[in-house]
Amino acid sequence: MLELVRHIDSAHDLQTSVIKTFEDSYEALRKANISLGIDIVEDIAASIPITNEVVVRLRSVMGVEIPDIDEIDCSVKPSYSLIGSTGAMDQAYASSRRVLAALLKLAEVETSVYRLAVQIRRAHRRVNALEKVVIPANKRETGFINDVLDEGEREDFVRMKIAKAVRERYDHRGI
Repeated sequence: MLELVRHIDSAHDLQTSVIKTFEDSYEALRKANISLGIDIVEDIAASIPITNEVVVRLRSVMGVEIPDIDEIDCSVKPSYSLIGSTGAMDQAYASSRRVLAALLKLAEVETSVYRLAVQIRRAHRRVNALEKVVIPANKRETGFINDVLDEGEREDFVRMKIAKAVRERYDHRGI
């Protein structure tokens, strides 16, 4: 639960940060569209290769696999020609890298929250099953076993009394 609460607090902070990062990125893209034109910005965006630098590792927290995503480098390394582009395009590119980094972090935290919540729900169901079904059934069975053992002890006591009485009668007659 502590891990879940920690991740929920982190998710809330990251959601706020992602919204701000998106707003900054849209503003930078708007400026690039104004300075270069939408068609040129689209052509430049199409020339940027798809990134494959996202590394996801899993770590176990109380038996739950939690993603751990390596941070990506947000520095500007344009793969497009600087001739025919402006600083506004560089700003849009840099802000889109920051958006990607923020989304990766948010995805990591939200996936962790989801997986932990599912596991906690499962554990809660198990606890409820134990408290409401298994433990009461075991208590009933324990009570039944105690009753049977008590009855057996009473029967043994009665047999011992009868045996003692028979032996005393036999000893009385035999003298």
